[in-house]
Amino acid sequence: MPVRDPVLDVRPLGFVWDTLDPFRFCVHHDDRYPRGNSRFGPQASLAGRNLGNDFELRDGWRMYHGEVVPGFPSHPHRGFETVTVVRHGLIDHADSMGAAARYGRGDVQWLTAGSGIVHAEMFPLLRNDAENPVELFQIWLNLPRADKMVAPHFKMLWADQIPTVIHDPTGKRSLVTVVAGELGGTRPPAPPPSSWASRPEADVAIWTLQLQPHASLILPSAKPGTNRMLYAFSGGPIHVGAREVEPGARGRRGATGPVGLCLQGDAEVPIQNGAAASELLLLQGRPIGEPVVAQGPFVMNTPSEIQQAYADYRRTGFGGWPWSSRDPVHGPERGRFARRAGGEEEVPA
Repeated sequence: MPVRDPVLDVRPLGFVWDTLDPFRFCVHHDDRYPRGNSRFGPQASLAGRNLGNDFELRDGWRMYHGEVVPGFPSHPHRGFETVTVVRHGLIDHADSMGAAARYGRGDVQWLTAGSGIVHAEMFPLLRNDAENPVELFQIWLNLPRADKMVAPHFKMLWADQIPTVIHDPTGKRSLVTVVAGELGGTRPPAPPPSSWASRPEADVAIWTLQLQPHASLILPSAKPGTNRMLYAFSGGPIHVGAREVEPGARGRRGATGPVGLCLQGDAEVPIQNGAAASELLLLQGRPIGEPVVAQGPFVMNTPSEIQQAYADYRRTGFGGWPWSSRDPVHGPERGRFARRAGGEEEVPA
């Protein structure tokens, strides 16, 4: 009997990556920022950039919606969650509840927007003597109708709390970082309590994979009915099941860019890496299976709920904005921390 190909579809990806229910989308931010100036922005001319909406990769970096500091000044959300996986650099968080955080270098922030929150995500360029690279994934995970209006909440998963699993069947290293879900009995800290990922039957997993040259591993099957997408974004060529893909490195001649592979949910997935180190991201989860209406920063079930979200934001500001600017940065000396709305503070070990 022929072996079933675990890959259903292969698709090239743009800046915003396609996802499957229960996810809304994923963005891979990878910016090679220059040295910072006295205001934590780039020590470089901003002439010619579309400040406030700078998404063109010029000189290896973007300002996004920032005009002084790169990043995303205050903006609202309702009805879903953001999972921000920071691989390099630091992010400064501030929100309408008065909470704040500085996190990165392997940390993850898991934010349940719920009934409504306003937050800022700024990328302060803290070093003035060296470059300030920032690399992260921001993943939007939907909430089911029953939880769309829960109270906003964020949780920090510090890098030292996030487990990694090493597979080494061929003498080469394959490192899997388990942000959500379970792999071989290894579990990370629990997600926020109202997350779709907090339900065991939802089978949500978020894993990053780093494969040495010629390394191989087999992803275990998920539960029947689970949606799975595997994203190859660096390295290659790499074989996934019977398919060969080559995401390529940025700027390399002939590189195709990131590639998304839709996988069979209930099939094991053999991966064989080629001659270059490769990196991949796995997103999986049982679909919520409800109507989705998304507009701008809101993800709801009906058009009338979207209209209500805009009306509520105009009326209440989702609690207002307690900061002196739309793009607050937490100073040059502060290390990684998280401060709750009530003043309670935590720092990584």
